[in-house]
Amino acid sequence: MTMPAPTVAPPLALYVHFPWCLKKCPYCDFNSHAVRDGIDEAGYVDALLRDLDYDLVAHDCGKRKLVSIFLGGGTPNLFGASAIGRLLAAVRARIEFDDAIEITLEANPGAGECTDFAAYRACGINRLSLGAQSFDDAQLKNLGRIHNAAQIRTAIAAACDAGFDNINIDLIHGLPQQTPQSAVNDLQAALEFSPAHLSLYQLTIEPNTFFYRHPPTLPVHDRLVEIENAVHSAAAAHGYRRYEISAHARNGFECRHNFNYWQFGDYLGIGAGAHGKVSRDGTIRRYAKCKSPKKYLAAAGDASGIAECRDIAARDLPFEFLMNALRLRDGFDLAIIPEHTAQSSDAVDAVVDALGDAIARGWVVRENTRLRCSDKGYRFLDEILAGVLA
Repeated sequence: MTMPAPTVAPPLALYVHFPWCLKKCPYCDFNSHAVRDGIDEAGYVDALLRDLDYDLVAHDCGKRKLVSIFLGGGTPNLFGASAIGRLLAAVRARIEFDDAIEITLEANPGAGECTDFAAYRACGINRLSLGAQSFDDAQLKNLGRIHNAAQIRTAIAAACDAGFDNINIDLIHGLPQQTPQSAVNDLQAALEFSPAHLSLYQLTIEPNTFFYRHPPTLPVHDRLVEIENAVHSAAAAHGYRRYEISAHARNGFECRHNFNYWQFGDYLGIGAGAHGKVSRDGTIRRYAKCKSPKKYLAAAGDASGIAECRDIAARDLPFEFLMNALRLRDGFDLAIIPEHTAQSSDAVDAVVDALGDAIARGWVVRENTRLRCSDKGYRFLDEILAGVLA
């Protein structure tokens, strides 16, 4: 298949990492640190802006538009709306915003005053992602969460009252002693608020976590499959389309920021431990900032703040592209590959060739210029990617 070399860069997003939490959860492997001596909000925002200035020059992104901003953590709502507002205003002064920009704030119930939601919205936040995880107080205790179910409901109601119509609720299933019905009960509790988006994750035990060192007793594999099927079926029955492995949305409320990740778009990453991926001059570069908040504050805006940086080799691009794009339920159109991999039409042939075995097995379906996982293949995505890597 012959396609022209890319003439425009893929969409550009910005991820901002806030590395502090009131308490480290036992399952969390993100770069997060329990607050010990308070947070210098102004100092951290200053560091973020120095970091952004460095990235815009280093990656020649100053003339591009941002399609989305995601403020993640950690617990970003430990920062007050005044600090968030100053950050967003300063970002806008440095790089143009797309007219339809999506700006998401992650928030944990119990980690900030719910009355802040109106102020967050006033300073430019137009999407809120709430880390509920469960509406079962016993399970919240198992997960080491600092909030209870009543606080979750209070936070969601406050967000709705503040005028947010684009709210995501995070839930974790596959919990200790959980049954399919109790998992669906969690979902039903979230559905009482008719959120625009649901992120439904299965609990996984990751290295370097408390649960890895002291693993809880989780449901057996067959029960986990039953739980997952029950949760996804219940979400679908209430009008939520599963457009990605863990993401469900009402029509038009798919997460624009994450969609850009899954389509192998570009994103700048600022903040302690933040990751970025940028295309420039026919190459794709991945980088990460130093994880230690203390070191980050001292190094932000300087090359010493870069913990790792590498250009993706051409031979690795099919795997790098597919491990993102195949997560999407509708797959992807081959036409985006040259643009989103900064390569010529040869990249299209490389991706199709890499999927040859999966196509032959019926795990991946080709429909004209579109490739997607079949229903069976969607359950075997890890095996498909292992085949690509091999």
